[in-house]
Amino acid sequence: MCARVELRARRSAVQLARRGRVANLTLRMKFNPFAVFPVAADMPVSDPGTTNLWEVLVSGGVVMYPIAALSVLALMLIFFYLITLRRGAVVSARYMQTADAMIKKKDYSALLAVSGRHSEAIAGVMEKALHFLENHSGATAIEAREIAEAEGIRLAGLWNQRISYLADIGTIAPMLGLFGTVLGMIKSFSVVASDIVASRPMMLAGGVAEALVTTAAGLFIGIPAMAAYAFFRGRVQGMISDLEASSTILMAQLGTGQTEPKKY
Repeated sequence: MCARVELRARRSAVQLARRGRVANLTLRMKFNPFAVFPVAADMPVSDPGTTNLWEVLVSGGVVMYPIAALSVLALMLIFFYLITLRRGAVVSARYMQTADAMIKKKDYSALLAVSGRHSEAIAGVMEKALHFLENHSGATAIEAREIAEAEGIRLAGLWNQRISYLADIGTIAPMLGLFGTVLGMIKSFSVVASDIVASRPMMLAGGVAEALVTTAAGLFIGIPAMAAYAFFRGRVQGMISDLEASSTILMAQLGTGQTEPKKY
C-alpha cells in the first residue's frame, strides 16, 4: 500500500515538473523568443531601412550599365544644346544693320568679308549666296536666292538631326528597361522551377527586384529625354523661322540692288 502511494506521488511530481518546464518555456518565448533558439538569435536580422540608392541600382543587374551610360549622354546633350541652340546664334541685330547698310551701298565685297567674320547662321547663308555671285558674274538674284534657300535647308536639317539624338535616347532607354524586366522575370521563373526550396524566396525576390528596378530606371531616363526633345524641337522651329525671315529680307534687298553694277 505504501509502495502505491509512493509511486503515485512520484508520478505527480514528474507531471508537475513537466508543467513547470512548459510554463517556463512559454514565458521565455513570450518575452525573448531568441533565448529559446540561440541559433536564430545569432543570425543577422536584415534591416529594410538601411537599403541605399546604390544597392537599389546594383540590384538592377547588368542592364543598368547601358542605362547609366544613356543618362550621362542625355545630360551632356542637354547642356550642349542649351549653349548652342539659341536664337542669338541665328541672327543678330548688329549683323542685320551692317548687312542692310552695305547692300544699300552696293558694297558686296565688304558684306562678304563681314559675313565671314560673323558666326550667326544668317551670316553663313549670305556668305554662300555672295560667294556664288562673286564666282559667277552672270548669276541673277533668283539663283543666289536658291543658293541661300539650299543653305538654309541644310542648316535646318542639321539642327533637327542634332536634337533627334534625344528622341533616340528617350526610345532606347525604356526598351532597355523592358529588356531588364524580361531578364528579371526569367530569373524569377527559373528559381520557381528549381528544387532548392530554402533559397527560393531570396532568389525570387532578387529577380523581381531586377525587373522592377530596370523598368523604373528606363522610364526615369526616357521621360526627361523626350521632354527635352520636345523643348528643343520648339526652339529649333523658332530658329528656322528666324532664319527664313532674315534671309528673305536680305535676299530681297540684294535682288533689288542687282539691277545696278556690283562692287567686287
